[in-house]
This record gives sequence, C-alpha cells and structure tokens, in this order.
Amino acid sequence: MFSIYKNKWSWLFLTSLKGISQVVLIANAFSGFIILIAITIASYSLGIITLLSSLIGTLISKLGGAEEEKINQGLFGYNSVLTGMALFLFLQGDERWFIALAGSAIAALFTAALMHFFRQTDIPILTFPFIVITWLWLLTTYRLVTFKLSPKLTPQSLSNWTLNIKGENDWLEGAVNGIGQIFFLDHTLSGILLFIAVFWAGRRLGVYAVIGNIAALLTSYSLGGEHSLIFMGLYGYNAILTILAVSIVFKGDSRHALITGIIAACLTVPITASVVTWLLPYGLPVLTMPFVLCTWIFLGARKVLPKI
Repeated sequence: MFSIYKNKWSWLFLTSLKGISQVVLIANAFSGFIILIAITIASYSLGIITLLSSLIGTLISKLGGAEEEKINQGLFGYNSVLTGMALFLFLQGDERWFIALAGSAIAALFTAALMHFFRQTDIPILTFPFIVITWLWLLTTYRLVTFKLSPKLTPQSLSNWTLNIKGENDWLEGAVNGIGQIFFLDHTLSGILLFIAVFWAGRRLGVYAVIGNIAALLTSYSLGGEHSLIFMGLYGYNAILTILAVSIVFKGDSRHALITGIIAACLTVPITASVVTWLLPYGLPVLTMPFVLCTWIFLGARKVLPKI
C-alpha cells in the first residue's frame, strides 16, 4: 500500500517538474528541477508558488480525465506555473497567495478549453491561456478592492510618454537576463542555471536559445531600443521562446527552420515594442504575447508555405 502511494506522489512530482520545464517548451523533469532551483534562488516564495501552481495544474488535468500522454508531458502545468508566478509578483497584499493559486487553477481549465478549440487548426495554444487569465485578473484591481495592483504596474499616458534610450551597455547581463525574464527573474545565477536546464534537455535547444537571445539583443539595439530594457532581457525572452518553437519544437518538415526561427526571433522585438505601447495606458505587462503572436504567424504561414 505504501509503495502505491509513493509511486503516485513520485509521478505527481515528476510530472509537475515537466510542467515547469514546458514553460521553455521542454518535457524534461530534471530540467524542470534545475529551473525550480533557479527560481527559488532568486525568490524562495516564488519557488513555492511555482511548484504549487504546477501541482495544481497537473492535479486538475488528472482528476478531470485528460489524455494521459498530454498530462505526462506536463502540458497542463506550464500555463498554471506562469499564471501563478505573474499574479504573485504583480499583485500585493496577503491575499495574493490565494489569488495566485486560484489563478493557476483557472489557467488549467482555460488551457483545456483552448486545446479543444484549437485541435482542428493543428496550431499550439502556447502560453495564450496564461496571458489572458493574467491580464483579466490584473484588470480587476480597478473594480474590486480585494485585488491590489503592485506599484510596479502603473498606467501611463501616451501623450506624456518620452523615449529615453540612454544607459549603460552591459552585454553580458543582457545575455543572461534574456532567459531569466521568461520566469520574471533578474538574477545572474538564476539565468545561468536556466541556460543549463535548457542545454541539459538538448544541446541543440541550448544553442538555439543562445542564438535567439543574441538576435533579440542585436535587433533591439540596432533599432534604438531603451538600453535599460534591452540589457534587463525584456526584449530577449520572447525571442528565445519563439526560436525554440519555430525552429525545433514545431518545425515540421521545414528545410529552413533555423533561418525562419531567427527571423521570427528578430520580429519579436518590434512586436514587443508595439504591445508594450498598447498596454501602457492600462499598466499591464507584455508577458509572452509577442512570442505567441510571432509563433502563430510563422506556424500558420507554414500551413500554406511548408518549406519556410
């Protein structure tokens, strides 16, 4: 009897770690463990939220009777992980623990719903459930007093906005921070561990992640982006996810997947700038919307142009 329960708990823990690793499009429990360590080093509380959110997403999928293969790949955990982390970081007050975990549960349900709606298109839902749920929860802060928005998210008027591209050029920090921002981290050691987690899952994955980050750094710098945002990695994380998705995970039979992925990674830069500007009056973070938009564009185009 004890061995049965032990096996169940082991399965739940390992699958939840895969849910964490699926944030970077990887189904690898050990990579997920390294990622969890990287998050916990940066913030002990955030590490707890990350693990609990993935556990919640995995349990909901199991109790709800989802396909075992999808559950075991961690596909019901990653949107819950990102939603829990985002709500914990962007809200304030003691209630944010409960709100973050409730949001992770809703993200799992929304993930299942979008899987159903998208199944005929053969286009992955990616992190779209996380984006929608997080934006909706954050917008409730303007109408419901229980939800308290963090001062870090302050609405700004576009009429008073001025662009300041001045600042120090720290290319080393930019190279590490890009991958860290996928998990809302601005921590050098955590960024290094995240790269290790990706390389552990596959050397090619790691190399492509580095290429995507470099492409975003060079593109955003050459286009005259704000140096503070560039070297904080805020232009890099969407590019990393995009090149992994377009060039490796969903490349299909494409002959030019790497070139297409680099182009897609570069495209995330102007799209990030655009989405950030669009959200400025609402005080909402851009999250991974540029990644979703760019990946959908290229994967959709491949349905008609299979060689790209």
